[in-house]
Amino acid sequence: MPQRTRRRFDDDDDFDIPTPTFTPTDDLDEAGPGDDHDHDDSLPKEPAWSTYPDAAHGPAPTPDWVITSAAATDEDLGVLKTGKEAEVSLLRRAHGDHAVLMAVKRYRHAHHRLFHRDAGYLEGRRVRKSREMRAMQNRTEFGREVIAGQWAIAEFHVLSRLWSAGAAVPYPVQLDGTELMMEFIGTADGVAAPRLAQLRPTPSEAADLYGQLREVLLRLAEQGYTHGDLSAYNVLVDDGRLVLIDLPQAVDMVGNPQGFQFLARDCENICAWFTARGIDADPAALRDLLLATVPHAG
Repeated sequence: MPQRTRRRFDDDDDFDIPTPTFTPTDDLDEAGPGDDHDHDDSLPKEPAWSTYPDAAHGPAPTPDWVITSAAATDEDLGVLKTGKEAEVSLLRRAHGDHAVLMAVKRYRHAHHRLFHRDAGYLEGRRVRKSREMRAMQNRTEFGREVIAGQWAIAEFHVLSRLWSAGAAVPYPVQLDGTELMMEFIGTADGVAAPRLAQLRPTPSEAADLYGQLREVLLRLAEQGYTHGDLSAYNVLVDDGRLVLIDLPQAVDMVGNPQGFQFLARDCENICAWFTARGIDADPAALRDLLLATVPHAG
């Protein structure tokens, strides 16, 4: 059997956009009705060999719960959440008597993706090949495929940096093309942790959650990023522990000309939620606190 090469994420890696597997043609038209395969992606699939050996791996040290064996099997248990850009499924990876649940985020096929807000987020991100840049700007089929790869790499990159910095984010297990596999935040029987927006916290619980949120946003700002789309829907609460999720659009506050505007909007959105629950959450004060920690922000 051929030896499969394992690759680990390294913060010094150059995150160029992976070339799609199909042969690109810049002048491809949009797909018309009936061009898709007739199958239901929401249905569970039969177990298959683990994709871990062929994927890019998350940062070291690898948590003990991560199954790295090439002899492990992956079983897709069905879709947890669908969105315009991606869907998230629950996956069970097993090896012998050991099994873990993970969340798998799959960016949608080019014919279905609606990256309607991507222009501002993509500013400051590097794409070496001018042909790929033109395709992205023109939103050709190949260009949308390139954009999908960029979103997946961006989220994997930011999660890896944040997890290494001790931030409350899911551990990014692996990246394989436009498929990102990460720690499942929820119960052992597959019930996902609720989003912050679903909760009705007491004043003391809300104060504690706001303190946790400030800490994770500080870790994000220390790495030079703001979330870019922060709201009570992009935060999970797992038995009192706040976890930040949905980071493909994380904005480099120095590299992106609109970075500080994204930061201000993030602060306004999340502070409004906490203020409505009796917490003294001043968006200007939070913005200034975070801005002071951004490298080279001055």
